[in-house]
Amino acid sequence: MKKLHVKTGDNVIVLSGDDKGVQGEVITTSPQEGKVIVKGVHMIKKHVKPRRQGEAGGIIEAEGAIYASKVAVYCSNCKKGVRTAHKLLDNGKKVRVCAKCGQQL
Repeated sequence: MKKLHVKTGDNVIVLSGDDKGVQGEVITTSPQEGKVIVKGVHMIKKHVKPRRQGEAGGIIEAEGAIYASKVAVYCSNCKKGVRTAHKLLDNGKKVRVCAKCGQQL
């Protein structure tokens, strides 16, 4: 199983593809596939059949999965996608910080 550099809830920026430069929040991650789903990025159309009587079917827009290597964690201080580093706090807790400016992510 691979480890991803992003976690659920992270604010990320897309580095390449049709949605390049778009910021969004990570909704879910899939470490086995190396993919993430980002809110508002890579919108796909899904054809849905009605499951119960009286329920409407149709075409629904939903977020599609993209490779995690195409996104970078967004630093609000640097105003761009950055790499992350780890830092130990006084209480022994390990946190992720911006590798450029050192701000906690």
